Amino acid sequence: MSELMVSDESKTTAEARRSPLRIGMVAPPWFALPPRGYGGTEAVVASLVDGLVDRGHEVVLVASGPHRTKATEYHRVYDVPPTERLGEPVPEVVTAAEAARVLAEADVDLVHDHTLAGPLLARGRRQPTVVTAHGPVVGEDGLSLEKLGSSVDVVAISDAQRRLNPNLNWVGTVHNAIDVSSFPYRAAKDDYVLWLGRFSPQKAPDLAIEAARAAGRRIILAGKLNEAPERRYYEERVAPLLGPDAEYVGEADASLKRELLSGAQALVFPIQWEEPFGMVMIEAMACGTPVVALRRGSVPEVVADGVTGLIVDDEAQLPDAIARAQELDPTDSRRRAAADFDIPVMAERYERVYRMLVEGTRSIRDLTGDDAAVEIAA
Repeated sequence: MSELMVSDESKTTAEARRSPLRIGMVAPPWFALPPRGYGGTEAVVASLVDGLVDRGHEVVLVASGPHRTKATEYHRVYDVPPTERLGEPVPEVVTAAEAARVLAEADVDLVHDHTLAGPLLARGRRQPTVVTAHGPVVGEDGLSLEKLGSSVDVVAISDAQRRLNPNLNWVGTVHNAIDVSSFPYRAAKDDYVLWLGRFSPQKAPDLAIEAARAAGRRIILAGKLNEAPERRYYEERVAPLLGPDAEYVGEADASLKRELLSGAQALVFPIQWEEPFGMVMIEAMACGTPVVALRRGSVPEVVADGVTGLIVDDEAQLPDAIARAQELDPTDSRRRAAADFDIPVMAERYERVYRMLVEGTRSIRDLTGDDAAVEIAA
């Protein structure tokens, strides 16, 4: 009679996979976690913290503002987030300094840093440092991550983002996520389509208005309009197009955003740049609202063309897509959001990244599919 022999090393690895991790999480200083309105990165970090704690891990969080997450330990940098100073270097430096102090004493297994300045400290610590590339990875943004080399392991938020700069020390792709259950599902829609975002040429609200008007649909616009370039773009390109069939309702808080998304016949997403990930797309799908978008950036990874939305290659094709969007089954959008872009899914995929690095088995993996990670490069 033979026995299955399990080595001590295999037992140790199995035990490590089952044991909780202690994770140092560093958030940008600009908005509280979760943010009340604008703050996409902060929303993702807050969701990830809660998802990891729900999976049994300990999270030591360094952030600003009131403590509103499930973090095991919370270390506040600023009592009031310095939102009005967004982009200034000093709040980033102060956050990095506080994170260095806290994490030196926290006995964490690894650090996940979502800030700009914080990853500069990675080379001096013994634990792995994971950095999620929330923004562009080309130009100076990409150069800063390139210069960090192997001192950090970089996670992409889409495969499209990763392809833009193969020189980074990529460890995998993990799509962003939302709390799908917090978004109301509606099968019966109202008589408008929606544009939701930041007023800029990259987001092209003016194109959304023109496409909706050509399709004979009323459009509602809601978005961030408090920085000088945004106000200038709005006044020059958007305001002249407004009218009875095109209405701007202001910046949408969490409640208004859900109301608008759930009632819309479609979300119009005429993106003009290689955006690494558009959160509003998965928010719309969670509400059962299809996405009509241009084929740029992460769009083909997020939207199932002909199922949860319609993807077109040219702006001239947008009106026809808007007209056809209401033919799609809203349950398909909700189902895809729950299956691929819910918080537990994101937390599980990040945990796989963490385990891989803590155990020293690093390889670049695609973690956006099912439980069997597909190795795509060594």
